[in-house]
Amino acid sequence: MGSYKMCLIFTRKFRVTEPGPVDDVRDVFEKYADGEAHMSPEQLQKLMAEEEGGGGGGSSLEEAERIVDEVLRRKHHIAKFTRRNLTLEDFNYFLFSTDLNPPIRDQVHHKMDAPLSHYFIYTGHNSYLTGNQLSSNCSDLPIADALKRGVRVVELDLWPRGNDDVCVKHGRTLTKAVKLGKCLESIKANAFTSSKYPVIITLEDHLTPKLQSKVAKMITQTFGDMLYYHDSETCKEFPSPEELKEKILISTKPPKEYLEANDVKEKDNGEKGKDSDEDVWGKEPADLISTQSDLDKVSNSINYLNQYDEERGSRDFDTSCQLQQAPEYKRLIAIHAGKPKGGLRMGLKVDPNKIRRLSLSEQLLEKAVASYGADVIRFTQKNFLRIYPKGTRFNSSNYKPQIGWMSGAQMIAFNMQGYGRALWLMQGMFRANGGCGYVKKPDFLMNVGPTGQVFDPNESSPPKKTLKVKVCMGDGWHLDFNKTHFDLYSPPDFFVRVGIAGAPVDEAMKKTEVKYDTWTPIWNEEFTFQLTVPELALLRVEVHEYDANEKDDFGGQTCLPVSELRQGIRAVPLFNRKGVKYGFTRLLMRFEFV
Repeated sequence: MGSYKMCLIFTRKFRVTEPGPVDDVRDVFEKYADGEAHMSPEQLQKLMAEEEGGGGGGSSLEEAERIVDEVLRRKHHIAKFTRRNLTLEDFNYFLFSTDLNPPIRDQVHHKMDAPLSHYFIYTGHNSYLTGNQLSSNCSDLPIADALKRGVRVVELDLWPRGNDDVCVKHGRTLTKAVKLGKCLESIKANAFTSSKYPVIITLEDHLTPKLQSKVAKMITQTFGDMLYYHDSETCKEFPSPEELKEKILISTKPPKEYLEANDVKEKDNGEKGKDSDEDVWGKEPADLISTQSDLDKVSNSINYLNQYDEERGSRDFDTSCQLQQAPEYKRLIAIHAGKPKGGLRMGLKVDPNKIRRLSLSEQLLEKAVASYGADVIRFTQKNFLRIYPKGTRFNSSNYKPQIGWMSGAQMIAFNMQGYGRALWLMQGMFRANGGCGYVKKPDFLMNVGPTGQVFDPNESSPPKKTLKVKVCMGDGWHLDFNKTHFDLYSPPDFFVRVGIAGAPVDEAMKKTEVKYDTWTPIWNEEFTFQLTVPELALLRVEVHEYDANEKDDFGGQTCLPVSELRQGIRAVPLFNRKGVKYGFTRLLMRFEFV
């Protein structure tokens, strides 16, 4: 029973009710229990195979028996069962359990023996930063956290510390440096805790040949046999994630290219305008790391530092010295990287005898796709394309990743501390394939027609699939939130936003009615989505608490790859703004492809 003070005079009392079965649950139970009061393991197995699509190996009798035994153990606290079947209440408990009845598979199930460039790879940007891009601390902790969450590409910016040491920091800013050795040890300790598939370290190198030699020694000593050596300059095809399990790959520009890159740096640091992360769902939440206005002031204060560094850099990095290179450092590079030279069209040219990585800013990607869309896709069929945030995202916000995925870009580099809707999409994409950090690109991005034609995202085509999503009910907020978190005087008034992120033609957002004064809202509302590119569609779900006078309160979110959805009634766990799963808060939803 929850009590709420009203005007300091009287108290309103509301009972937190145990959620009973909704009509959809009753209907399914009656259908498969053949009108009886109990459902046997055989009947549950039939339901899992027929009504709910199996769910990735969960349709065997043995699995059905395991579920029945687990439900009885949890709900009735007995280890030895006088009966081995489920009542309607037991069945409802099973359907509303996020671990027993999740909405997507939790195992690796994509084909993992294709070349590495055939996969989208979970990629971090400036992985060492704890907050904003200008003045936050650098640390090994965010690197460890990202790897534990399944991120497979980690970025380190290497700068001299004095004449004989190397540190990791965001150059020409006020960020506080961290020792390279700490970062390398953190990668070694956490690289394969959540996924056995390869980790790629992308290095932004601002070092002399002497310090490059030191870095090569540190990397070799730290990782030893974990390091993968590969001459991508003379290689026509890259190994697969399966072949590279528990391997560390280094990706950076050969030392000579850093010198040349200084003359072709993109002029995007002062370019503002509408962010690509704004869409029909509204602006990003206001509680990002730091406000943009505050960081603009910090940016102005470090202009002198930038000018000083550029002057000093021209003295420190002598051309003849740099061209000597450090052979042991160059030997470490498994994936050779670079920025486009000679214009975008030249940068996207495919060399049949080499594999390389090209880096483009989010803005340059948009220009490349608009002008040379087919060339971008052809490039990514063999080579690696890395996209990174524009320079004005001082607050570590992110951009819409869909344009990169639609173009086949493998590495969409994100600020993992930049909480908001864009990062929720990224987290949703990489919940696919068991959360291993590698998602096989759909075939249409790899296919080449008889006359060389490739996928055109702008070409109009009829919907391939129709997805029906029913929001049945929700529960668990009273256990994860204080009773007055949403409203001082009454239980919350929840509503749900449901929509699609993906191809522009598939983008949509719909919402349920508001259910007033209840911790266990029942909506029973169904929505239909026509999907032209279901392979790259993400189902977006957000719960909000309606407030007539102020901004609606946040009540949880999730993002799920449509291609992985298990049909039928599923328990959908919700996550907080940072992407951390709540302990109890969840929705009961039904999915159907027609």
